[in-house]
Amino acid sequence: MTAATGRRKPTLAAIAEDTGVSAPTVSKVINGREDVAPETRAKVLAALDAAGYRSPLQRRVTAARSTVVELVFDSMTSAYNVEILNGVLEGAGTQGAEVMISVTSVMPEPHMGPEQRAQRMVDEGRAGLIVVTSAFSSEQLSAFRRRQIPVVVIDPLNPPPSDVVSVGATNWAGGKAATEHLLGLGHQKIAYVGGPEAAECNQARLHGYMAALMAQGLDVKPGYVQMGSFRTAHGTEGLKRLLTLDERPTAVFAGSDSIAIGVLAEARRNGLNVPDDLSVVGFDSTYQAEESIPPLTSVAQPLHEMGRAALRSLLRQLNGEVLDSHRVELATQLIVRESTAAVSAEVR
Repeated sequence: MTAATGRRKPTLAAIAEDTGVSAPTVSKVINGREDVAPETRAKVLAALDAAGYRSPLQRRVTAARSTVVELVFDSMTSAYNVEILNGVLEGAGTQGAEVMISVTSVMPEPHMGPEQRAQRMVDEGRAGLIVVTSAFSSEQLSAFRRRQIPVVVIDPLNPPPSDVVSVGATNWAGGKAATEHLLGLGHQKIAYVGGPEAAECNQARLHGYMAALMAQGLDVKPGYVQMGSFRTAHGTEGLKRLLTLDERPTAVFAGSDSIAIGVLAEARRNGLNVPDDLSVVGFDSTYQAEESIPPLTSVAQPLHEMGRAALRSLLRQLNGEVLDSHRVELATQLIVRESTAAVSAEVR
């Protein structure tokens, strides 16, 4: 009888026979040893899962796994990430959960493979994972799934599998509202300086921008779409390129507040007055938007609520609940401040 056909307590030999590996190799996988090939580890773990096996280490950390979640950022340099963090922490305070924070750009073990990373979470007693704007491969998500580690992603850079919960905002509607605001001020030469080209949220904002222009019978002018990252430096470089065009834009819709801050800084370096010479709209409406000079018109995302919603979805999964939807999308709202104005006759 093999392990998968009904043994109450599968032996190493039975698992080894099922998977075609040696009993010592099965023992290494059970004990979290790293000197096992990833494909072999995945095969053994699948057989152990099918047999209903839980290692002594897994049993010891069951209590910790019920409350400790890991929150993963690509960096902690943006106001966006700080506000998401605050939302998760506020939710954790009311739900009795603990939050551990990881930053992928400064992780001490960048060589760690999918199986090793997933096993580390089990070994350290993590119950689940919230991933903010970072891209996880399908192999990594599969490794989490094999260990029954639920994952929730916020504004994913790549489309997650259909069974992974994602949290975001109405990015398309926000992009459309930002562009319609500028069109309403008489601007027709409107550029978009966005984030990573493949990022879902960036694509939605871009498509909202394009839809607003098309509704007015306007085409996107050559060179007016600048893709890069959601960082200030990209706003600076994006405006530099736009200012080299024969037909300069009179307005810029930036895909994040951080990008918009870079646009504002480069405009000042070039002697451009915002909003008289150039109107600028951001996206997120973080504290950066309120404190910039001039205060930034921006599409507000409910970032605190997005963090809380991600934590709620994760805890519901840990409680065994079946979720009605694997996509949570919260409304955006345009906040008009001082960085936008009617287009002047001189720059029209």
